[in-house]
Amino acid sequence: MFSVTLDHVKDEADNIRTFFFRPERLVQYTAGQYTELHLPHTHPDERGQKRWFTLSSPPDEEFLTITTKHAADKGSSFKQALFKLQPGTELKMAEPMGDFVLPKLIQTPLVFVAGGIGITPFHSILEWLAAVKETRPIRLLYAVRNEDEIIFQDTFDKAGIKPTIVVSEASAAWGGERGHLSAELILGLEQPDEDTLVYLSGPETMVQNLAKDLHKKGLEKRQVVSDEFPNYPDY
Repeated sequence: MFSVTLDHVKDEADNIRTFFFRPERLVQYTAGQYTELHLPHTHPDERGQKRWFTLSSPPDEEFLTITTKHAADKGSSFKQALFKLQPGTELKMAEPMGDFVLPKLIQTPLVFVAGGIGITPFHSILEWLAAVKETRPIRLLYAVRNEDEIIFQDTFDKAGIKPTIVVSEASAAWGGERGHLSAELILGLEQPDEDTLVYLSGPETMVQNLAKDLHKKGLEKRQVVSDEFPNYPDY
C-alpha cells in the first residue's frame, strides 16, 4: 500500500472522469495492470470502501490515473464519494498487479476489444507504446452506448491506431458500425492465426459471453486474454 494525493480531474464525457493522483513515491507497473483504491467515506453501502480500477495511465508518468464511469442516479456510495473528491485529498492504493499486459513478442498479432469503460487498459498500453515509439500489429474494436461516450481519440491517433467503433444506441448522424459486440465482428477484424491473441476488456458478463463464443468458433483458450469489470452494466 502507498499514499496518493488527488491532484486534478478531467471530464472525458458527461459521465466519465479521469482522476489524476500524485503518488508519494515512484510506482513501478506494466501498462494494462490494475490497482485497488481505498476511499473511506460515511455510510458506505454493501460494496464497501475499496474498489479495483485499471490504471489508465502509462508507466513512468508523473501521475497515476483511473478513468471511470458514474451513473449519478444509481451509483454506489463509493462512486458518489469518488466523484465528490477535492484536490489535495490523500488516499491509499495497492501495488499494481495483473497479467492483462502485452506479450513479450512484438510481432504477435493483437486484437483489442473494449466494451465501454473497458477501454482503460488499452489507453494505458497505447500511451506506453507511443511513448517508447514501439509499433505492434494491433486492431482495436471499441463499443460504446452512444457517440458521446467515445473517449481517448487523441491517444488512438498518437499510437497510429484507427479503431473500429461500434455504437449500440447511435444517433441518425452516426456513420460507423451499429449494434453490439459479437464473436463474428471480432473475427471479422483480423482473420486470426494460431499466434493471434484477442484481449477482451469490459463488463463482466460481456467479456465472459464473448470468450465463450470465441472458443466455440475455434479460438484456443490461450488465445483469449480477459479483463472483467464486475458490477458494470453492458456498455
